[in-house]
Amino acid sequence: MVLHLPLLMKDHVRGKRSAVTCALKCDNQCAKPACNTSNNSYLGDIVSAAISRRSLLGGAAASALVIAAGGTQGMGQAAFAADPSAPNPTIGSAPEAPNGSKLRFTPIAPVNKDVDEFNVPEGYRWAPVIKWGDPLFDDSPEFDWNNQSVEAQIKQFGYNNDYTEIQEIPGSDGLRAVMFVNHEYTNANIMFPEDMPKHDQVAITMAAQGLTVVELERKDRKSPYTYVKGGKLNRRFLPDTEYELTGPAAGSEFVITKEDPEGRTILGTFANCSGGLTPWGTLLSGEENFHGYFRANENIQSNARLGIDSKESVYGFEGNDPRFNATEDGYENEVNRFGYVIEIDPWDPTSTPKKHSALGRFKHEGANVIIAENGHAVVYSGDDERFEYMYKFVSKKKYVEGDRAHNMKLLTEGDLYVARFTGNSPAAEIDGSGKTPADGQFDGTGEWLPLILDGKSQVEGMTVEEIAVNTRTAADKVGPTKMDRPEDVEPSHHSRKVYAALTNNSKRESNQVDEANPRAKNRDGQVLELDELGDQTSTEFAWNLLLVAGDPNGGDQTFYGNVDPKSVSPISCPDNLAFDSVGNLWISTDGAPSGIGYNDGLFRVTLEGDMRGNVEQFLSVPREAETCGPIVRDEDYSAFVSVQHPGEDGKFSEQHSFFPEYNQTGPRPTVVQVLAMWDEAEEPKPEPKPEEPKPKPEPKPEEPKPEEPKPEEPSAQPAPGKDPSDAAAPVAPAPKKPEKKKPVKKVKKDAENNRGPLPRTGFEAAPVAAGAAALLAAGGMMAAKSAKDAGPATEAEGDGQADA
Repeated sequence: MVLHLPLLMKDHVRGKRSAVTCALKCDNQCAKPACNTSNNSYLGDIVSAAISRRSLLGGAAASALVIAAGGTQGMGQAAFAADPSAPNPTIGSAPEAPNGSKLRFTPIAPVNKDVDEFNVPEGYRWAPVIKWGDPLFDDSPEFDWNNQSVEAQIKQFGYNNDYTEIQEIPGSDGLRAVMFVNHEYTNANIMFPEDMPKHDQVAITMAAQGLTVVELERKDRKSPYTYVKGGKLNRRFLPDTEYELTGPAAGSEFVITKEDPEGRTILGTFANCSGGLTPWGTLLSGEENFHGYFRANENIQSNARLGIDSKESVYGFEGNDPRFNATEDGYENEVNRFGYVIEIDPWDPTSTPKKHSALGRFKHEGANVIIAENGHAVVYSGDDERFEYMYKFVSKKKYVEGDRAHNMKLLTEGDLYVARFTGNSPAAEIDGSGKTPADGQFDGTGEWLPLILDGKSQVEGMTVEEIAVNTRTAADKVGPTKMDRPEDVEPSHHSRKVYAALTNNSKRESNQVDEANPRAKNRDGQVLELDELGDQTSTEFAWNLLLVAGDPNGGDQTFYGNVDPKSVSPISCPDNLAFDSVGNLWISTDGAPSGIGYNDGLFRVTLEGDMRGNVEQFLSVPREAETCGPIVRDEDYSAFVSVQHPGEDGKFSEQHSFFPEYNQTGPRPTVVQVLAMWDEAEEPKPEPKPEEPKPKPEPKPEEPKPEEPKPEEPSAQPAPGKDPSDAAAPVAPAPKKPEKKKPVKKVKKDAENNRGPLPRTGFEAAPVAAGAAALLAAGGMMAAKSAKDAGPATEAEGDGQADA
């Protein structure tokens, strides 16, 4: 049975952006009226005060945090450092990387949107880590395109991998790890044979979403990871997985249903987009476009504010499970049980995941944690829809190093804020074109407006419980700034600044622009840099735009910090953010084909100095795919991305992509590792130590420094039958400094000098290492499988809305 989608965006998407993605991922949100109908000012409506940039801009204390077994999302990489005795690869003639990062590369040329290839720089190669349908447990069947079933899918890796995080298993010397992955949504038209009954399609679709935890292993740090079939930590989070609801909403009248009269236990999670790693080693996941999974009464204001209506849902879950029809008696509140930040413990496959209502309910792109100088946990999050808001949560209690049980409760209570931005340029200079103001920067100040403070409501006419469930409505009442789709909001653990990906907003008109959102019909998006004035819990901040994205060689009005825009790799639709070990920013994109006409990719951005704003493209994903879940392990000369929805516009009988196997079957969303190539034949072996004389032992001679391996050939790895010359546009010129460009002014804030020592933040390796070691030694209980000994490693083969 073919799924007939309402492709309302068919005549509204630009370039290649898929109308299918719009229908499946966000229920055609762009084709509908904006959910935010409040009278809140756009930033440009606020009278800009004459604010001294000297008192606002400048870096915060830049002490890097060492994480015992940290992840990629700004958490540092001490545990991921490559073996210091290993040779340092020379990656072709690549230039030095910013801040001394080991991940040197020559930027690739942008790749045409119709090319079905995964492209990487010269001297690098790519390898799949795990693909949709790969068997996870000892009793899991192999994936079979023509013999799919719900019984098989619950034991296999899910579809459309998004946020991804990898933590090394303590005590494994870097050779074993545990990976967490979101599965955001599905596309039945390219997953299933046309004659499969709809009921079966829906059942498999439900099982293919959710979350996955899976073990990884590798033979050494130069080798790619492969996933471990039957790993003791492997787990699928399915539609019947129980989640504990925490925070103000738990037990309230807004979340009670006839199947859960206590309002504390929720089944399943869906529409999981991005996420974050906590300093205590758990993972956060954002429930984003959940509105498309339900039928509900649109005349209820809280439903309308989220875009929920009574028509048939996108996936038709209500036909298989009545709780997704919130128009039925007893299920009216089921919709209020989704839209939260999830916290899961990947180290305990028997643990109960949590949904944290204290962080608010809206379309969470993700959530990212940093420990403030005073010890409180601070969480940043974006509400991914046009004209929505940015939020901050500050925990009531403080982080306690070594007390993991305590830290795992930090997100259950605290203060919740929403952001208001003010620009410092005259309104006439922000005309909707994206032209830089006279002072050379898009910048200003801002404040965090409280919604919940000290456990009490700060919103007139709303209780704390109401704010936790109807957070958008609460935010409307205090006057925050309507933003251009705030997606990933990531704090840097190097500078303590916060970066927000504002993906795009083609619905913004010229009379709605402001200095933080300076373009009308914003096709390409921007990246915002926020600097808290005081410590991380401050209610005031300075901000500026790091990038105003687009392709200047195509005539777009852009801004790339201190560099000539025409010398950078063109970038469009920034989505997910990450940092490498030395603090460089990395951006993955979602929607570039619809903007600048190239496939999406992963890009590195320099944040400081004369080259601030320089963008370099590291990789490009295949046709109709999105780049998700970036992980950068530059100490290992490696990076990871989740390739989501390759070949989105195809049909089962007429596929548009064959990534990653290229065997003429169909596309399989895949987590991919990119790593440096090594010439093993020329890698020197350490010379044997000479025999020491018995009478007078002499010091052992130093081992000779190994020679640098020579790179192998470039590894664009085109699909079979493709002409490599068709894969890329002309190579971008090397970045060059402008002749006259005002540098970013950096003046220390007075508050910086009194911040005190940074708390040590990192997940507590000792207790987790002991628990993980015991689990791996004795075996653990698996979700959807009985406990068995681990089998041998299985070798892996070698958002968005259009702008809604």
